[in-house]
Amino acid sequence: MDIEERQPVPAGPGPGQPVGQRSGDAAGPGSGEPDGPAVTGASGAGRSPLARRVLIGAAVGCVVLGGVLVLLPSTGPGGAPPPSPGPVARAMTAVGAGAPAALPDLAALIGDRETHLRAHPRDDQSWAVLGTAYAEQARRTATAAYYPKAEKALRTSLDVRPKDNAAALDGLAGLAVARGDFRTAKQWGEASVKLAPKRWTAYPALVDAYTGLGDPKATRRALDRLLALRSGPVTQAVAARAYWDRGWREDAGAAIADATAGATTPSQQAAFLQQGGQLAWERGDVQESLDHYRAAVNTDPDEHGALAGQGRALAALGRTSEALRAYQTALAKRPAPRYALELGELYEKLGLPGAARVQYDLVRELVRRDAAGGVDDELVIGFLEADHGDPQEAVRRLRAEWDRQPGIAVADALGWALHRAGDDAQALTFATRTMDKEHGGEVRSALYAYHRGEIERGLGKAGPARRHLAEALRINPSFSPLLVPAAQQALAALGEPPAEGLPEPSDHEEESGAAGESGAAGESGAGTGAAGAPGTAAPQPAPRPASSGPAVAPAAPRSPSAPAPGPSTVR
Repeated sequence: MDIEERQPVPAGPGPGQPVGQRSGDAAGPGSGEPDGPAVTGASGAGRSPLARRVLIGAAVGCVVLGGVLVLLPSTGPGGAPPPSPGPVARAMTAVGAGAPAALPDLAALIGDRETHLRAHPRDDQSWAVLGTAYAEQARRTATAAYYPKAEKALRTSLDVRPKDNAAALDGLAGLAVARGDFRTAKQWGEASVKLAPKRWTAYPALVDAYTGLGDPKATRRALDRLLALRSGPVTQAVAARAYWDRGWREDAGAAIADATAGATTPSQQAAFLQQGGQLAWERGDVQESLDHYRAAVNTDPDEHGALAGQGRALAALGRTSEALRAYQTALAKRPAPRYALELGELYEKLGLPGAARVQYDLVRELVRRDAAGGVDDELVIGFLEADHGDPQEAVRRLRAEWDRQPGIAVADALGWALHRAGDDAQALTFATRTMDKEHGGEVRSALYAYHRGEIERGLGKAGPARRHLAEALRINPSFSPLLVPAAQQALAALGEPPAEGLPEPSDHEEESGAAGESGAAGESGAGTGAAGAPGTAAPQPAPRPASSGPAVAPAAPRSPSAPAPGPSTVR
């Protein structure tokens, strides 16, 4: 049977809005989920008349089962019967639709396919389903050991069926995204699209891959194609992430609200609520963010990312004991390196350096563990080394990451590492890129704005620094327990902008500067305009722009213990 449209859920959170919790355990198979797989072949191909009659009888006896059968892999000659309705069928539906699956259902599906493949090792479709389920299990539990198993199963599917195996290609593209390997995801996703350009399931991975590679034009083309081919909650969630990256906050909110309203299972709804919490957090709505995260955990207790989100929001609200418990629970259930980094920085904020160091050591341990499973955690370890370790090591690692996949998030991390290593001039080229629309720098990020402001302050660019530090606090006044106070202190050190209107130049200054004043002022004015500092340059001798006026207080010297990126550091 042809079940071409299987795809794991793309990694990484996106924005969303809350809705009321659905009752029961979702509609499950046969629920009319609009993002479910489309069947292109006859379900009884290759089976005996008796087998077909058995299947028909089962469908008559159970309508739900009839809705699931079209999604199940072929069993091969003399194969085992398809799975019964229940956890296996629910997970099969979710995996086929590229939607989150409940962890108990995923475990049931994995066990079912492993048993089936021992008896039918030539079933390429079951290998593809198993590999995709392994990848989803790894993503949801942060257990990197599942990733090599996922890759082995998906490649086995390709070995059994080397041609026309779009399900395996889709699975490999989604696996690469989950690992943070966007170049590989691009290769597998494009191979799938070339094989079957009218299928939709490769496009979510391609949207994430192009974003990670810093190719905004390709991202938009892939998203437009996805939305033209498919509608429904899964594609709306993908669109919400892309809209957020383009700075379209209202569109992102509307898209994820629609996705949440259309969710057909508790796991789906919880994932979209978690994305809603992330969006609310990024725009500075702390209480709304907390409400989203709590609703996500109440809907699906295994949505562990929402537990870490609660820790982030509770810390911003000053409820530190609750925040610590939330982070500790999240780490116990889903030991992701970025959660350990956030918790360590919260301990540092609370004046507990020993507890912070324990978490920073845990980050390094988890990164090593993930690397064994092929996971790219370079952004996390780069921030850790830049602020709590060796900044030069951070620069080395992040330069290599930039060479592999030059996305906006990497530009921000590398710019910050260069700043921490004392190279502000080069750091500014990367920090500027995070706000360069031509290269996809359209997202409104408090962290990016803060990093750029501090780099400009280090270069003595008072006007631009003042503007970007203030912008960081406007976007999200609670973006980090460590960096918010640092931004406030930096703004205080810079002082107020110079008063409007500066002393007129003397006659001597006019005479000596008449020949070159226009060009110099134009150059200075261009920088001032870009940074938003008061005053503009005139084409003839005139009062200098504010950025050429009296120097403001210099930036405070950095030290190895300077404030580090807080909970919103890693996207």
